[in-house]
Amino acid sequence: MSDTASLICELGRSFYDLGWASGTGGGICIREGDHVVIAPSGVQKERMHAEQMFTVALDGSTLTRPDDPELRLSECAPLFLTAMRLRNAGAVIHSHSIHAVMATLLFNREMVVSHLEMIKGIEGMHFDDRLVVPIIENTARECDLRDSLEEAILAYPLAQAVLVRRHGVYVWGRDWVQAKTQAECYDYLFRAAAEMHRLGIPTAVGEKGTDDASLFPRQHRTYVQS
Repeated sequence: MSDTASLICELGRSFYDLGWASGTGGGICIREGDHVVIAPSGVQKERMHAEQMFTVALDGSTLTRPDDPELRLSECAPLFLTAMRLRNAGAVIHSHSIHAVMATLLFNREMVVSHLEMIKGIEGMHFDDRLVVPIIENTARECDLRDSLEEAILAYPLAQAVLVRRHGVYVWGRDWVQAKTQAECYDYLFRAAAEMHRLGIPTAVGEKGTDDASLFPRQHRTYVQS
């Protein structure tokens, strides 16, 4: 089995420790040229073995599968391939982080933050930029998110992630290193946004350096601009 399959297992253990892949949740894939190595569905991500990986072509057809007939290809596969097709991603990470879930409950259609150092960890972004992450609605089955994920990716060409309401987040990068780096930075920013909201601190700064309370569209806003 390829080094990529072993790397996915190592990443699965790391993401479990971070709380991104509890209870068989989450998913990981890494591109190898004209095919993609994908972790299986419904397995404990911290206990995966390289022999459990699937490989699929970029058109979604399965090239190799594990010997274990009980293993299933991840339902994330269509979403992973969508990010690869539209953004030329080399790796995609799906996290069930509680911080991502909370971010989707505090904002309507977009999560917006600015003037936080970890924004610089996202490709093309700087400290004082307004980082915008689109939020799509969840569905009963993961694979049914593909169309709305595609719409969000096309509508937000600068975004490197898409949040899913009450579910988690998809993050991608040009390779596994950038995808991992950006997933960690986004998770920090999701947590910061939730804490700032709890304390009544706006998550973004206005164009003239003033606090921008308009970024709290939901009814439980705790800060009012004077």
